[in-house]
Amino acid sequence: MGSDAIATSLAIAAGHGSEDAVAPPAPVEAAPWPGRPYPLGATFDGAGTNFALFSEVAERVELCLFDAQGRETRHALPETTGHVWHGYMATVTPGQRYGYRVHGPWSPTHGQRCNPAKLLLDPYAKAIEGAVAWHPACYPYRPGHPDRRDDRDSARYVQRSVVINPFFDWSEDHAPRRSLHENVIYEVHVRGFTMTHPGIPDGLRGTYAGLAHPAAIQHLTELGVTAIELMPVHQFVHEQTLIDRGLRNYWGYSSIGFLAPHNEYASTGQAGDQVGEFKAMVRSLHQAGIEVILDVVYNHTAEGNHLGPMLAFKGIDNEAYYRLTDDRRFYMDYTGTGNSLNVRHPHVLQLIMDSLRYWALEMHVDGFRFDLASTLARELHDVDRLSAFFDLIHQDPVISQVKLIAEPWDVGEGGYQVGNFPVLWSEWNGRYRDTARDFWRGEPGAMADFAYRLTGSSDLYEGTGRRPYASINFITAHDGFTLADLVSYNEKHNEANGEDNQDGDPGNRSWNCGAEGPTDDPGILALRRRQRRNLLATMFLSQGVPMLLGGDELGRSQDGNNNAYCQDGPISWYDWAHADESFLEFTTRLIAFRREHPVFLRRRFFQGQPIHGSDLVDIEWFTTDGIEMAEDDWGQGQVRDLGVLLSGDAIPSRDERGEPIRDDTFYLVFNARDEDIGATLPADRGERWKIVLDTATDDAFPEDGAELTPGDAVPAVARSIVVLQQVA
Repeated sequence: MGSDAIATSLAIAAGHGSEDAVAPPAPVEAAPWPGRPYPLGATFDGAGTNFALFSEVAERVELCLFDAQGRETRHALPETTGHVWHGYMATVTPGQRYGYRVHGPWSPTHGQRCNPAKLLLDPYAKAIEGAVAWHPACYPYRPGHPDRRDDRDSARYVQRSVVINPFFDWSEDHAPRRSLHENVIYEVHVRGFTMTHPGIPDGLRGTYAGLAHPAAIQHLTELGVTAIELMPVHQFVHEQTLIDRGLRNYWGYSSIGFLAPHNEYASTGQAGDQVGEFKAMVRSLHQAGIEVILDVVYNHTAEGNHLGPMLAFKGIDNEAYYRLTDDRRFYMDYTGTGNSLNVRHPHVLQLIMDSLRYWALEMHVDGFRFDLASTLARELHDVDRLSAFFDLIHQDPVISQVKLIAEPWDVGEGGYQVGNFPVLWSEWNGRYRDTARDFWRGEPGAMADFAYRLTGSSDLYEGTGRRPYASINFITAHDGFTLADLVSYNEKHNEANGEDNQDGDPGNRSWNCGAEGPTDDPGILALRRRQRRNLLATMFLSQGVPMLLGGDELGRSQDGNNNAYCQDGPISWYDWAHADESFLEFTTRLIAFRREHPVFLRRRFFQGQPIHGSDLVDIEWFTTDGIEMAEDDWGQGQVRDLGVLLSGDAIPSRDERGEPIRDDTFYLVFNARDEDIGATLPADRGERWKIVLDTATDDAFPEDGAELTPGDAVPAVARSIVVLQQVA
């Protein structure tokens, strides 16, 4: 056996044998050829596989190949070009398990943590097999001595990278390419949506194939969803602290593989099969006209801080991949997870961009939602709108053309950046969520802010050249209460997480409507149903892009848990057996109502004045006395009701064929008071009006709504919305 092919029996398949067991000798493989430094990762060309790994600090890199019995063969990569170590293996084909061992300095005080005893994942792995079996060998340091290297071999306890077959029959897949302003986004969890769905076979539940099943797609299409925003599907890790408590990282915000679809969501296997299954899911959704947006986590990794495990980046080139403090032993943490990726380093930026392009070009996804995106914009310390990350996004011919959505905050100083991302970007509008919740729970002084949110948040986006669709409007999301819990709990109830209810944000802006949690009081239950209708109707009647939290249409509850990140069970799974069919029908009709009326889908902000020299005004605001709102009216802290007239004849945009867009004219009455009112229809605004939506009752879309004329009083029940349509 040559020096370039060092056989070892130190590693056996994860989960097999005792700690001291010895595997049979590994088969001898031919030494690698020099290969090429690009592309990074493992690239099968139809005959063999090229391996390339970046490490600026490495002194030697070993490619470790594993057979089906877990026997390991090591090969020193023979060439290095521009800090990329590379070699070509003529005998390696798809399905091959592999990893790396990086030889180099161990000097935590200088930020260097190389430890060849630790098997490392390929940052560019396109598939990953297995799960971490937590053991002290997964950590690079000796227990109790974080600066002293631990030389126990980790191979039997950690995951393996897998060489994949890149070829797939897309069958003339066509992306829907829907304009963002037309989108209805549905935030969904692959596992949670499918685990108890009665129409999905048992073997497909919890998987990509389950989400692609006709029963799942039927629900989405009948609901009216145009895009799903998948909670993290990059390969992630279940942290030891959770496993020790009998919990799991359900949400998945703990990435370790930025090009690999999470293996536990595959029904077909983990030896690269997850890639084909994910592609087949995208293809099926596209055939149904549904776009796929990924929630991506490029701000940190699963390796945690200086006390965390060594799984990949930390052992490959710690200083390059992570933001370190002045004391190089420690990590900058803008994410609350222990580390932050070093987006100032060109190879880290390259990894992020290569990952995005891979998912867009090879996996055919339609856009990305960037978790804690402010972290990616930190050049030195402050968040910078002109950072290199944004420059790369904007000049990239692929990524600049897909949907880009920022979660515009992180946990660091100055991290709340709603409204401050550049053009091309839309944002999760946290101001929208907070204002809508405050308005409907009766907080004083919310009226002016509510008007801005209802009309697309021009105060946040117009000044930077963006449009209403820069605002992703949401009432609820995975992080926080579900819609049903938002109107049922004043306080969080996270005891099931095992953290003494200390986790989760205590500032929910929620209102339990008179009782905490479950109740039999019919009055409280009726109010809760009405409040749910109010909140959803507000969102779907607002300018901007609505995002519905998956399961809210079913009345899904998490029993008051507002941080169910670790609850892989009934608390988080969608409860299809007890779906609120009435509310599902309401949500479906509400989405259809929005889709049918372009006055709620404007691509430009309202002007509030005559359009193009005509007498048409696109929007007018009225008191419930039918009088136009004066400047002083907006400052009345106790005012919690108003009327809004939206002109369907004053839409400035044109359709795809250049024709003017016209719609009906609507009058909206919002009553957040705890008493019924009669809202007077303004004089000289049309001749006849018909009630088409009234959230006061479960049957919110009346078949024969009452007709009224200017000067009539619109009956608006306490805490309700009434929508009237002008009758020709």
